[in-house]
Amino acid sequence: MKRLLTYIYGLALTLLGGCQSYLDIVPDNIATIENAFNMRVSAERFLFSCYSYLPQLSNIEHNPALTAGDEFWLHEFYRMPGWEIARGFQNITNPYLNYWQGTTGQGSNRTKDLYQAIRDCNIFLENVGTVPDLSEGERRRWVAEVKFLKAYFHFFLIQAYGPIPLKKENLPINAGVEEVKVPRDPVDDCFGYVVELLDEATPDLPLYISSEASELGRITQPIALSLKANALVTAASPLFNGNPDYANFTDKQGKLLFNPTFSMEKWEEAKAACKEAIEACEQAGNRLYYYSQSGLQYNVSPEIRTEMNIRNAVTEKWNNEIVWGHTNSMTGNMQRQSTPRGVDPATRANSNVHGNAAIPLKVAAQFYTKNGVPIEEDLGWDYNGRFNLKVGTEAEKYYIRQGYTTAKFNFDREPRYYANLGFDGGIWYGMGKFDDNNTWFVSAKKGDPASNVARDKSNFTGIWGKKLVNYQNSIGETSYTIEQYPWPIYRLANIYLLYAEALNEVNGPSPEVFEFLDMIRERAGLPGVEEAWRLHSRNPSKPQSKEGLREIIHQERLIELALEGQRFWDLRRWKKSIEVLNAPITGWDIEQRTPEGYYRERTLYNQAFTTRDYLWPIREVEILANRNTVQNPGW
Repeated sequence: MKRLLTYIYGLALTLLGGCQSYLDIVPDNIATIENAFNMRVSAERFLFSCYSYLPQLSNIEHNPALTAGDEFWLHEFYRMPGWEIARGFQNITNPYLNYWQGTTGQGSNRTKDLYQAIRDCNIFLENVGTVPDLSEGERRRWVAEVKFLKAYFHFFLIQAYGPIPLKKENLPINAGVEEVKVPRDPVDDCFGYVVELLDEATPDLPLYISSEASELGRITQPIALSLKANALVTAASPLFNGNPDYANFTDKQGKLLFNPTFSMEKWEEAKAACKEAIEACEQAGNRLYYYSQSGLQYNVSPEIRTEMNIRNAVTEKWNNEIVWGHTNSMTGNMQRQSTPRGVDPATRANSNVHGNAAIPLKVAAQFYTKNGVPIEEDLGWDYNGRFNLKVGTEAEKYYIRQGYTTAKFNFDREPRYYANLGFDGGIWYGMGKFDDNNTWFVSAKKGDPASNVARDKSNFTGIWGKKLVNYQNSIGETSYTIEQYPWPIYRLANIYLLYAEALNEVNGPSPEVFEFLDMIRERAGLPGVEEAWRLHSRNPSKPQSKEGLREIIHQERLIELALEGQRFWDLRRWKKSIEVLNAPITGWDIEQRTPEGYYRERTLYNQAFTTRDYLWPIREVEILANRNTVQNPGW
């Protein structure tokens, strides 16, 4: 291996797309693997090149979880690979977002090869022991970081493709043709290997980053344990745990790739892993975020304070709720796509604001009423009249523009609705206005300041993702100054909800389940689950059964983690995509000038999702070249 020549790392730098952070360092002018590990400084560059393969999760062009499902909807003038998947155009000839092999090209056509990432991790692990000027403590930490990355890359592939060939070691340079034709490993073995790597890595990782100026974004024990919790909850979920759809899914030798028998032990393991992750996070200082007004000119109302609890838990970089912020995935792209033009009417012509990431009405509908229960269950909420018109009053002025006519759909919703969504008539706090009695608001009907101007910068539902936009951004006549933050891969609320889910699956409803759910709801200004359903729901006993509480926990995740790229994977692992992704994508009738015309539900697309879509296809040429690798069912 040390005589292997010309291992090129420029590709890794290209894949980064110009992101600037300390992890953007890759080896340059290194002709041999031997030279890459002949001193600490070059070995460190190799370490950072392993980090560089982490997918750009904040980028709407590259993260399947943003556009390949139904959480964001684009349009014909801004077509991204994930959106082609969402519309049913995934294929075996040239698959969209092909992380199995990677794709080269410019812009949205570029996808990272995660097997190349794993091969680089293996090269690092095979050679880092030879670095002469590296202390043993630092060597152990670096090895642990790369084992984590290797686990993450495997897990990302498992989520998308199911059973994959495990790449535990690189094949020798003299491997024969048949030796490289590797089969896929059973999916339980795949999850087991991810956990094995994480268990090996965790003891040698720091509990927290002490040198924040130079090391934020590097892997810690809480990050590793959070990935382990996520992996084991995924392994225990219906897609991977006793799924009858794959009862006959075998490789060429007849080996079963899915175990068709349900295992409660998987949920037990997931529960233990979630608890361990929470303990590590809290020991490291992670807490649910609450907005502090220190140093600000204005004291805001309780309504805006609660909204900022939610928005800033995502957009305030390195706040104490962030377990893993991805420093090579900063959020300028997603903030531009989530901001409406004309929030400040004087800047409507500013082309630096794109606003293409539209939120479908069914995603907006998932948020609770102000009483903390689903809109179709609330005894006091007019579900049948939700599209009727209503004028904002003094009582709603921190959520809806006073005197503005909008849909009843936007009234009497929970604070997370107003923190997540920008809509016609909705208040948009920040953007240079920090007095909550004098705020911007969105006016989006045809001809209004926030209505569509250019074909390639248009919102086709009339709803924007306000949650992802930092409130301290500022828009000028020709500029958009963005306060960037690392994409939050894991925040503590996510781990709390995974734990609540695992607890309920193992033991059913219990005080501990409600404790973790209610901590998140309290931060969002809502009553506890039991109280809310008892007082306000048409189904007051729902939280008292495992099945009912499961539905509540699922909806709580969809709400709390909305717009963060979790919905796509959750719907898959719960096997709910077959239901949810066959419902039409709808939005407001945005080409209308009057409230009566605008507030009509308009169908944009009829999605079609089948069982085969739960697992993505492997590119056809890979199947033809490697006869031991079988295609996923249905492709």
